[in-house]
Amino acid sequence: MLGTLDQGRLTIEEIHRFANVPLRVGESLRWDVARLLGEVKEGLRKAAARQLPIASISTDSWGVDYLLYDAAGAVIPPAFHYRDPRCADGVRQAQAKISWPEIFAETGLQFLPFNTIFQLAAETPARLAAARLILGIGDAFNHWLSGVARAEESLASTTQLYDPRQRAWSPRLLTALNLPPAMFPPIVKSGTRLGPLRADLAAETGLRGVEVIASCSHDTGAAVAAVPGAGDDWAYLSSGTWSLMGVELPQPIITDACRDLNFTNEIGFGHSVRLLKNIVGLWIIQESRREWARAGEQYSFAELEKLAAAAPPFVSLINPADPRFLSPGGMPAKLAACCRETGQPVPTTAGATIRCVYESLALLYRRTLRQIEQLTGRRIQRLHIVGGGSKDAVLSQFAANAIQLPVHTGPVEGTAIGNILVQAIARGDLPSLAAARDVVRASFETKTYQPQDADAWAAAVPRFDQLLAATTPAPGK
Repeated sequence: MLGTLDQGRLTIEEIHRFANVPLRVGESLRWDVARLLGEVKEGLRKAAARQLPIASISTDSWGVDYLLYDAAGAVIPPAFHYRDPRCADGVRQAQAKISWPEIFAETGLQFLPFNTIFQLAAETPARLAAARLILGIGDAFNHWLSGVARAEESLASTTQLYDPRQRAWSPRLLTALNLPPAMFPPIVKSGTRLGPLRADLAAETGLRGVEVIASCSHDTGAAVAAVPGAGDDWAYLSSGTWSLMGVELPQPIITDACRDLNFTNEIGFGHSVRLLKNIVGLWIIQESRREWARAGEQYSFAELEKLAAAAPPFVSLINPADPRFLSPGGMPAKLAACCRETGQPVPTTAGATIRCVYESLALLYRRTLRQIEQLTGRRIQRLHIVGGGSKDAVLSQFAANAIQLPVHTGPVEGTAIGNILVQAIARGDLPSLAAARDVVRASFETKTYQPQDADAWAAAVPRFDQLLAATTPAPGK
């Protein structure tokens, strides 16, 4: 994405888009990092062909996954995917050495079985013995661009090996898991200038005079930087494959209540704390669509929206966070099995299936928002949705209906916009995050959804809460 900041307004333009498709090797799921690097290089070439004075570049990525490097600086294959089944063994291995309450007390991070701490616990002794450096995915790409290995704090905070109070790797957790501290790079703040693009990459791609910046290497940290909120009475929802709902705070909340509600304290720009919950988002819909396509039924996302809007309301509900929905494959069948097990009608059409997911997600948003208010003592007055999911008008309206608050959607490319604006702050082109959010408000259209159908949604709440109580495992399990 090419961003141009001019007189308080930002424009963005897509330069090169490509799919990020995992590789399945037997039962294992992995990332095709070599192909991704090649695609980024192609993007650099296309950017250079514009012959524009491009000032800087930065990469952000999903959290928790990582690359290991050997003594020669080469990547040790494979790059495991967070949905790889090895994670379950990693949870058992880690908790045999240190308990879940102790892990949370050290990090303030919610339990997710694929957090980096559990993935590293699942590593083979041979791979760990050969490793001299570990980098999160976004930081690994910045290292490839600049030659400088640093852990940007928003991405480091997703590992469950980072202490948000000390702003450092946790010696206690590294010791408990027998992980050598020397393997972990220095942690730097969001917006750290790493240096120029590597000379060989500049020569090969023709992109010269470009600085590499560690903006917010975690995509959610970047997306939240682009939320056009003001004051402290709003919450955000970064909506995509995952739904991440939370608020910005000055300090982490690391309490038993936070642990029991399975909230997380991740770090954002300026060492702000993103108190949030990581919720299964559009993944269930994406996987269902792929499954239907394999069966010869092709649906666009717009078509699925229309079908869902036309389907009867509140026929069946699911717990989107049910662990069965985490792994890929067979998603409509998994949803049908869930409905059968809970004594509800099984959706028989694509529209009924998507309606079930939409309504369940919206009710989960409501529950999560109430828990945020419980933990923070704040009264939330509006919800900002950013990211690709903000284009989904039906889900956005359902969210407003469920929470009975205004929902403001946009910008869609929140992650790219936040990344670019943090670069601008790092370079001195913008003075602060508040100024960056002023730029967002001046540059991108948003849409507001007012709540509707209060009685119908309120009637669905007890039924949904009962379903969650029956299908939600205790955190740490």
